[in-house]
Amino acid sequence: MARVKRGVTAHARHKKVVARAKGYRGRNKNNFRISLEKVEKGLQYAYRDRRAKKRNFRRLWITRINAGVREHGLTYSQFMNGLGKAGIDLDRKVLSDLAVREPEAFKSLVDQAQAALGN
Repeated sequence: MARVKRGVTAHARHKKVVARAKGYRGRNKNNFRISLEKVEKGLQYAYRDRRAKKRNFRRLWITRINAGVREHGLTYSQFMNGLGKAGIDLDRKVLSDLAVREPEAFKSLVDQAQAALGN
């Protein structure tokens, strides 16, 4: 049986990892052993933060809605309760966008929520 020399496959594997480490500082970008560790850790961070991003954006949207609603004398929880009772089904992303970009439309939603609460 013929002998298999692994230089070509090993070089390809190293090249793939080092290419992923492009932009890292120092030996992290061109030393295979170190770049392998850094690339793997970077992939772990990316996996984790794809999930964390969803939480962070939800927090941002809630903060913006709360700020917009407090200008009209309600709290976030009262507003969301009022929207539910009024039968208005908008997600937080849309509500926060309205609060920032369309204050008049957001004011009408606040009025409808207040009416549904009976305030």
